[in-house]
Amino acid sequence: MRFPRSPWLLWLSLAALPLLAWAGYDLGVDDRRWSDQYDHHFRKYAKHYFGVGFDWRWFKAQAIAESGLRPGAKSARGAIGLMQIMPPTYGDILKDNPTFGDISEPRWNIAAGIYYDRLLYKRWSFTPKNHERMAFTFASYNAGYNRLRKDLRQALKETGDGDWTRVAPYTPTETQHYVSRIFDLMRGGE
Repeated sequence: MRFPRSPWLLWLSLAALPLLAWAGYDLGVDDRRWSDQYDHHFRKYAKHYFGVGFDWRWFKAQAIAESGLRPGAKSARGAIGLMQIMPPTYGDILKDNPTFGDISEPRWNIAAGIYYDRLLYKRWSFTPKNHERMAFTFASYNAGYNRLRKDLRQALKETGDGDWTRVAPYTPTETQHYVSRIFDLMRGGE
């Protein structure tokens, strides 16, 4: 990198670097840009459905990827809230959790999203590494469990390998970006 000769231009160049870096990359899940308003819900339901030692920030990262932490978010397909839950999926979740309230309330939306993650996580029990299992969990949350099973079968057939890095190219591009964004948020945007 070549530095400007003028001290003023050098200062301006150095001052602009953080802005350029911020504009092109996701910041980590703990960055002050992201509200901590819902963290107690993420902590509570991660502990409830995944256990005490599980890192609740995975689900906050997922909510950032889903909705940018906007509780009133609604997708063109009809997904609702922070965790972008589809109403029919929420109906199924309510069968096992009849005490959950309105899907549009952040508390219940987060609880439902993490509960659904737990169901998917249990289905991917064959993956030996936790980060692999989370990748499959989030990918199936985004694209659907049956779609991911089909993509896994295809990857196994063609590569003989079921690691996420081998399966990802067989998944929809949106799903690849979605999982990558969550992992980037967990790494602090590195």
